[in-house]
Amino acid sequence: MSTELVLLALLMGAVTYPSRALPMLVPGIERLRPGALLYLRLVGPAVLASIAASETLVQGTADGSYALHLGIEALGVLACLGIVAWRRNLFLGLVAGVALVAILRAVGFG
Repeated sequence: MSTELVLLALLMGAVTYPSRALPMLVPGIERLRPGALLYLRLVGPAVLASIAASETLVQGTADGSYALHLGIEALGVLACLGIVAWRRNLFLGLVAGVALVAILRAVGFG
């Protein structure tokens, strides 16, 4: 069993924790400008989106370079983005994206 994904999850939690913990650690943070509060609230989802896009859309080649890869994983990312934008629910988008890729793989695509 590989522990790479567990380590990645722990690393990402450590990286995004400071921005998520600011409201508990800094008194009066609610008095910041609305734009600053929105920025701090969206740091975590932005980091997750960038990781998902880079891991699914860019793949290494045999000669050590990287190439754009548009497969069923890209459809999962697009489905996730669409549902998150439509429903404003990250969990629902992630479940839908993973389910779409799992279904497509089960029926023989990819």
